[in-house]
Amino acid sequence: MASHNSTQGPDGLMRKRGYLPIENYGLIGNMRTCALVGMDGSVDYMCWPEFDSPTVFCHILDKDKGGFFSIHPTADLTCTTKQQYLPSSNILQTRYIHEDGVVDVVDFFPRPKKASVLAKSPAQSTYREMTSVQEELKKWLVRRVECIRGRLSLDVEIFPAFEYATEKHTTTILQDEVTSCSSESKAVAFHAETVKLQLDVSIDHGEDETANCPTVRFRKVTKPGMLGEGVVATIEIVEGQGISFILRNDLPNHITPIITSNVLDSQQHDTQTYWYNWISKSKYKGRWREVVNRSLMILKMMTYEPTGAIIAAPTFSIPEDIGGVRNWDYRFSWVRDSSFTIYILLRLGFTEEADAYMNFISERFLKSRISDGGLPIMFTIRGETDIPERELLHLDGYKGSKPVRIGNGAAFHQQFDIYGELMDAIYLYNKYGKPIPWDLWVSVRQMLDYVLTIMNQPDMSIWEVRNNKQNFTYSKIMLWVAFDRGLRLSEKRNFPCPNRAKWLEARDFLYEEIMEKGYSTELQCFVQSYENNTMLDSSILIAPLVFFIAPNDPRFVNTMDRIMLPPDKGGLTSTGLVYRYDTELSEDGVGGREGAFSMCTFWLVEAMTRASVYDPKYLPRAVNLFENMLSFSNHLMMFSEEISRSGEQLGNTPQAFSHLALISAAFNLDRVSEFKR
Repeated sequence: MASHNSTQGPDGLMRKRGYLPIENYGLIGNMRTCALVGMDGSVDYMCWPEFDSPTVFCHILDKDKGGFFSIHPTADLTCTTKQQYLPSSNILQTRYIHEDGVVDVVDFFPRPKKASVLAKSPAQSTYREMTSVQEELKKWLVRRVECIRGRLSLDVEIFPAFEYATEKHTTTILQDEVTSCSSESKAVAFHAETVKLQLDVSIDHGEDETANCPTVRFRKVTKPGMLGEGVVATIEIVEGQGISFILRNDLPNHITPIITSNVLDSQQHDTQTYWYNWISKSKYKGRWREVVNRSLMILKMMTYEPTGAIIAAPTFSIPEDIGGVRNWDYRFSWVRDSSFTIYILLRLGFTEEADAYMNFISERFLKSRISDGGLPIMFTIRGETDIPERELLHLDGYKGSKPVRIGNGAAFHQQFDIYGELMDAIYLYNKYGKPIPWDLWVSVRQMLDYVLTIMNQPDMSIWEVRNNKQNFTYSKIMLWVAFDRGLRLSEKRNFPCPNRAKWLEARDFLYEEIMEKGYSTELQCFVQSYENNTMLDSSILIAPLVFFIAPNDPRFVNTMDRIMLPPDKGGLTSTGLVYRYDTELSEDGVGGREGAFSMCTFWLVEAMTRASVYDPKYLPRAVNLFENMLSFSNHLMMFSEEISRSGEQLGNTPQAFSHLALISAAFNLDRVSEFKR
């Protein structure tokens, strides 16, 4: 259990709250939505009720208008703060430590302990939930305050901001005073046009007499910039006592039973049991078990259970450059992530998740073809392709990073690498999962016949540039992968393949072309694109991972060695962190700077690991680079998309691809290390 220290000053963090560092958050979730909980005890980000729903709290994107739900020591107390997950779970504990007392704030979204992955009914085209006890998934945010030692006073502040802080709401205090003797747990209602939320309060007085139990008295407060009132309360809690705050949908009176401390004890126990049982399925037994298991649990929280989709990140518009414009919405499922996702889930024992994800991808593959036969590069969590991008101009952005964007204008970009990643996913699923059905093979044939028609065209690449299309080397390699996996699959399953000769010709043509136009004999390395043939790009590190080139081939080793050089010497690696490309030299149509890419650093680790089989000098370097990268995780072993030049995390967080690449690097490092022994 990792922890981290933070100190609250005498003015109190909540009284003059600015922006926490991006890495100072933990994630909780229930496979429908998630929330970011800061080390200062504040829920600063939550979409409700699903990942891509509008926010209820988004202080992280506007400290004045965004909204938050904070539980923190009163302003006159200076406390040390530690934050960690309870063992083998996604239940987050923030601990306040003071000479006079110690208090834990335990945050979680409840889960039924025996819930299984969603299955699809053969007679339906929609997904339905299958649980062994058919127990309802409670859409609650639970925040339990428990005094461990002594006594402590805390301030509770709840300021929702509905519909991305654009919708007014009314606040109603339902009980002026909540005690352990209260006949109702409902305390406050927040009613906006689109969402109605209810706050319940449950008090556990422990072994104390009822007369000495804590009392919660809410009062309404108007906060400048907010479109509705919030509520605040000061509570004093002593050892053995607990107070729980439950935020949930406001339901009619006849179906809103009182929430008692016994009910909440049961919910927490069931949730912890669920996560323990889930991570126990992991087959990973290597030397980095703690960090790999945490990555797996983060990825599980980023799964939308009703469809099996896995989002790129649960957040939007957290900047890649503080004060810059590289602010994107990642609450969608990219086709590009498919091969890494399938590989990791199947190799580490999560077959149900792999099946659900593959069902999602396959259904999109069968139903979501564009009119010309191509595929969109991303989907919503429900499989839709309409993802219009718009700017929320009323929000200031994280530390003034504007514009704040929702939706994603890259949804219909031509990014041809997706066909390689999709075919690799299908091939891996057929190899390590289940044999693919005939109908999917027919769709594969149609898709690869379409790829024959676009393989010589430029595209916008893995990095989603927003200016001129180019013949990107990465995209060409992945087009080679598409034909290669199609040919392998047809042979492995003896599937009829009418255009086998054309696929084979295309595969061979692409290989020759990449070696001629995607490699610079002058620089002795692979380049970003045929047009931009003096620019280094770390995406080429994928080449040996997809078996395009041998990891000991001099052309690749030279490229890898060059990438490992610092930027001022023509490379892309600084302080052991790898950049995508030099944004100052490469005009990508976006503008602004960015940090090092976490995913690319893990790709370099894996590429060196594979090269070390033939040249042992790369193994200790790979291990050192991997360990160095782990040191840039946050206190909960969580990675965002990028790492800044000053060592802070940047971009949407946590990012699925960062954690997928971490797991893959650890898995392959273990295999090679065992081989060396």
